[in-house]
Amino acid sequence: MSLSRTVRFGLLIILVVVFLVPIYVLLVTSFKPLTEADPSQAWNLPRVWTFEAWRVAWEKLAPGIWNSVLLAVPGSLLSCALGSMNGYVLSKWRFPGADLLFTLFLFGMFIPYQGVMIPLVQLMASLNDLTGTHLFYGQIPGLVLAHVVYGIPICTLIFRNYYVTIPTELIEASRVDGAGMLRTYWSVVLPVSGPAIAVVIIWQFTSMWNDFLFAIFLTGPTSWPTTVMLNNIAGAQATPYSQQMAAAILSSIPTMVIYILLGRFFMRGLMAGALKG
Repeated sequence: MSLSRTVRFGLLIILVVVFLVPIYVLLVTSFKPLTEADPSQAWNLPRVWTFEAWRVAWEKLAPGIWNSVLLAVPGSLLSCALGSMNGYVLSKWRFPGADLLFTLFLFGMFIPYQGVMIPLVQLMASLNDLTGTHLFYGQIPGLVLAHVVYGIPICTLIFRNYYVTIPTELIEASRVDGAGMLRTYWSVVLPVSGPAIAVVIIWQFTSMWNDFLFAIFLTGPTSWPTTVMLNNIAGAQATPYSQQMAAAILSSIPTMVIYILLGRFFMRGLMAGALKG
């Protein structure tokens, strides 16, 4: 083995170790009883292995995990559908002002969450009054709506940049065969959209699952997602480190599963259209 390859492998091993150290601390602390879960013993293996912290963490997090599922699954699917249709129209069905509209879409990516909190809360409260329900402000549907709208710019960008790589000849051939806009989208474009769909699902699912700011402003105690419930796992007199570590691992499992299932499409879909778009 050459010296350069040895150095590269050595650096990779060091980076892997650095990456795994926090995971090691999370795992070993989560199996410790409260009497051992102390920062001064963070590197030590448990003298007494117990699943008590996992049991307590699951009891506290279970409602939040279910709320996060109700948020992230429909929210990421809706974002994917809207972004796909927007990207298709902006890339393959050109119309006057398409470039300007696409630019305006992109401006939405640079609006910080903090800048829209007050008007967003007012809007959700107004929607409650308008519909005579409590579906928007204080509940999961309102949080889904906020994330879907806020995610439209990045989802449109990803799909638009991916669709410009599809040969225009395919679209023209479908038109010659008599297919309209929707038929072409359903039969020609959507079947080859797998990598872009994977990117958007990963992006939006992770963003929604890890969201804290929108959740704390737009939902109430009965509809708090995982992140808010995780923040509330704290003791009045002492910090239950083992419960916090177990809860942190539990709350991260869904996003890890999504990355494992769809990760091989991620870079392919993310880089598609990077040169042409």
